Amino acid sequence: MPEKPKEFLTLQKVFDMIEYAYPALAQFPKSEKFGLATDIKRTMDEILGLCIEVQKRRTKKTTLTNLDIAIAKLKAYIRLAFMLHFLPAKKYGLWSDMIVEIGKMVGGLLKAEQQADNHRV
Repeated sequence: MPEKPKEFLTLQKVFDMIEYAYPALAQFPKSEKFGLATDIKRTMDEILGLCIEVQKRRTKKTTLTNLDIAIAKLKAYIRLAFMLHFLPAKKYGLWSDMIVEIGKMVGGLLKAEQQADNHRV
């Protein structure tokens, strides 16, 4: 069976993370369901959309940079949720690990795209 492109693997990891995140967000206090939880959901939606864009675009550098920024925002939101005691340590750890793994994959894609740009010049 042929190897799947890294963009596809990244998209699958994002789906897995979102699937994990929604039940965790459902446990947030009612007062935060339309605050921090909504910000986290929007950021995950942005990440999902950017992953799809990366698959469809011929030149990916700008989209990958935007994806990297969105991942950094999500990391900050998740950390804030943990600091405010909306997330237990175990869920924070698992979710953070997923985000870090996605970030590493995106970083690798970004690095490969930059090297490809250097070879084109």
